[in-house]
Amino acid sequence: MTYLTVPIAVSSVDKARAAIQQAASAGAEMLELRLDYLQPLTNNEVTSVVAAAVEAKLPVIATCRPNWEGGRFAGSEVQRQPLLRQAVKAGADYVDLELACLEKKAVEFYGAKVIVSNHDFDKLPVDFHNRLEYIKIREPKIAKLAYMAEKITDCFAALDMLRKDGNLIALAMGEAGVITRLFTKKLGAFLTFASLEKDQESAPGQVTIDEMKNIYRWDAITADTKVYGIIGSPVGHSLSPVIHNAAFDETGFDGLYVPLLIEGSREEFSAFLDGVRERKWLDIKGLSVTIPHKHNALEYVKANGGELESLAERIGAVNTLSIDSNGKISGYNTDYAGAMDALVEAMGIQRVDLKGVTVAILGAGGVARAMVAGLTDVGAEVTIYNRTVEKAQRLAEEFGCRWAAAAELSEMQSLDAEVVINCTSLGMHPKVEGTPIKKELIKKGMVVFDTVYNPLETRLLRDARQVDAQAIDGLQMLINQAALQFEIFTSKPGPKEAMRRAALDKIMKEQKTT
Repeated sequence: MTYLTVPIAVSSVDKARAAIQQAASAGAEMLELRLDYLQPLTNNEVTSVVAAAVEAKLPVIATCRPNWEGGRFAGSEVQRQPLLRQAVKAGADYVDLELACLEKKAVEFYGAKVIVSNHDFDKLPVDFHNRLEYIKIREPKIAKLAYMAEKITDCFAALDMLRKDGNLIALAMGEAGVITRLFTKKLGAFLTFASLEKDQESAPGQVTIDEMKNIYRWDAITADTKVYGIIGSPVGHSLSPVIHNAAFDETGFDGLYVPLLIEGSREEFSAFLDGVRERKWLDIKGLSVTIPHKHNALEYVKANGGELESLAERIGAVNTLSIDSNGKISGYNTDYAGAMDALVEAMGIQRVDLKGVTVAILGAGGVARAMVAGLTDVGAEVTIYNRTVEKAQRLAEEFGCRWAAAAELSEMQSLDAEVVINCTSLGMHPKVEGTPIKKELIKKGMVVFDTVYNPLETRLLRDARQVDAQAIDGLQMLINQAALQFEIFTSKPGPKEAMRRAALDKIMKEQKTT
């Protein structure tokens, strides 16, 4: 069994007892009592906290992490060891002891099973595998290695280790390392940690138990679960994990969809995909691709002998990758249909009715390319505005439309168009007061389509509604393209209504907490 473990990392005994009850109610399968957060602490208080965990009928790890290994305990070993012994006496099942404080074997600690741990809060250590051997010499019940992932490819060290030895805790910390937490059950590891709340993480990169259970499908994950994800930077704000995992629930498909933070380097993007394709046992079968990697995805497919959808090649951007059982990769673009259908459905017209309509495209990235390709196909009169003028010019020349100088979109003095489409990230959460153009440029009767979907009502759309322009949010485009991706991934139709409900629920929850 892989235990979904919640660290109880709060500042008082009363808070700890309340947090234990909350964790048990939320579905925790094990508790880690972080005694170092409860300083100063008496033996009676240790007994009280452990007793509350024992009453919850959950296995208990007692940890009193010293500050020299990322914890909060500033005392000596002479002061620390009695607190851990008291925790064992009160009923703790496991004690976490740091490798650096052990000079001999640690088979057990006063009757409790021992987890021998080592942490590097800066990077993946060059002697990572040697550290595991040093730990095993101590003969612990469980070995634990945790390190900071500076980039997503750092995760492979932990994942490779978990595949070979399930009696192990191996985690990469930080946002780039999140997948090591989400893959643990599939790989049969001893445990993974999930925080009780957003502000109660005991280490960087922990997701909440609510997210584990209700977004990342913890209870449904098996060794056979197929994995999908979204590559991008930033990626933490993305609704795609919520949407696709809800679709797996709705259709009964055995899948897991995860966020994959890859910074702007094309080399890092390629190294990650190479690593994924080499590790067929990860079962990564499909990937969504967002900024800044849509062109990187296209080039990767071409460079590695994959199949490239003709539309994706014409647009020059790939937002969907599929990987078959032999590691062969294929690239598609679902932005095109997702965006065009969202626009015409909201306007109550057909695509052919856009012929001759004047359209201003704000931006020249991947989404803009898809919109320009679709609109020029049906004969719309398109003008591209972009901060980098040369990029707008190249895109316009490629698709036979116009471009206009716009060193700063927000400083534009005029905008002559029936339809305005924002394909930039301006106004996206958390910078919700951003907007690509001044309100004065929006006229009554205009159609204003913002491809940003979080928040649902951006400042641009709010400005549009105030002058009686038609405002179209980006959520339907997101759902449309995600449903097409889902079909590519699973050969099943994407359940659009379930996907939309999940996205709206997530957006509403975020709005309540901000």
